Amino acid sequence: MTRKRTVLISGASIAGPALAYWLHRYGFAVTVVEKAGAPRDGGYPVDVRGTAVEVVRRMGILPRLRDAHIAPRRVTFLDADGGEVASVKAHAVAGGVEGQDLEVRRGDLTASLHALVRDDVEFLFDDSVDTLDQSGRGVDVTFRGGLRRTFDLVVGADGTHSHTRGLLFGPEERFHHYLGHCFALFTMPNTLGLSHEIMMWNTPGRAAALYAVGGADDEVHAFLDFHRPQPPSDALRNPDAQRDLVAGTFADAGWEVPGMIAALRDADDLFFDTAGQIRMPHWSRGRVALVGDAAYAPSFLTGQGSSLALAGAHTLAHALAAHRDHTEAFAAHEHGLRGFVDLNQALVAGGTATLFPTTAQALERRNTMLRGLVTLPSAPVRPAHSALTLPEDYGA
Repeated sequence: MTRKRTVLISGASIAGPALAYWLHRYGFAVTVVEKAGAPRDGGYPVDVRGTAVEVVRRMGILPRLRDAHIAPRRVTFLDADGGEVASVKAHAVAGGVEGQDLEVRRGDLTASLHALVRDDVEFLFDDSVDTLDQSGRGVDVTFRGGLRRTFDLVVGADGTHSHTRGLLFGPEERFHHYLGHCFALFTMPNTLGLSHEIMMWNTPGRAAALYAVGGADDEVHAFLDFHRPQPPSDALRNPDAQRDLVAGTFADAGWEVPGMIAALRDADDLFFDTAGQIRMPHWSRGRVALVGDAAYAPSFLTGQGSSLALAGAHTLAHALAAHRDHTEAFAAHEHGLRGFVDLNQALVAGGTATLFPTTAQALERRNTMLRGLVTLPSAPVRPAHSALTLPEDYGA
């Protein structure tokens, strides 16, 4: 009997468990290590669009995700004084396909993925990779908890700030392309009684949004975005500095922003980061590869991070199943997926960032566009979302 190839996946968010599912289905022995103590719940809503919808259909979780689908009725854009600029259908702004694409709570997606593989895949929670050594016939891994094991292959699915990528390729600065925006996400009380809707306030270079994924009695997701020519490196690992930076940036803001800043000060789920893309000449080295945001994060400005993670997980597993030699598999996977990644990363240049204009002129152009959308039946579908044809499943 042929020995099962062993694969360690670092990261249990979206790309990691999705890859684990496909690898197990294709006959691999899979271990997933995750620094958190359990699958993470909560989080800002994420999109599953285009090709990724077909991926989750093949995984059998499309019905569950359709049940979890969030359907905001409208997005209302406000001016500096809180007056309404335009109120439009959400899919008209996002470029999705109404009735086909999905938006779900991040925790609902990760829970669905974990449920698929928890009985078939080994999970090591509350641990992480410390060192990788490829000098032998496999990858010798030392974990932070002290465990040492050898795997045939290792895949980093550990996000934009991937530790696996750092071990393999060096500092993040070599591959991270800053896009000029910083943002903060957190939850807060629904003081406006919003229900299944989004409200967004803008001035040049600043945006504040409240996203009600539930009813008037549920908490809302707060989002604060601001333009900054250079990334605030001194604040990226200091939550107190992050709070001070955001508060200072929005100090004179109107509408509900003062209340958002007050909630930010007390939030226990603050997530602060810069908008950026990971662009790499190669996604693998030796027996170690990267997938999802670790390899090709497109940034939140594209809305395609989760979709690329799901599509990349499927195609990487398929390539490893089709090619016994990992070098050939990694090359085939990259050849097949890179064009899709490039198209989706280019969505920022194609206009997605216009939702967050940085000048008065750009803001007025955006508002004029939004007023026009009110009378349009739907937004044009972005071909980048569905530009990848998935390989046919086999041997499963």
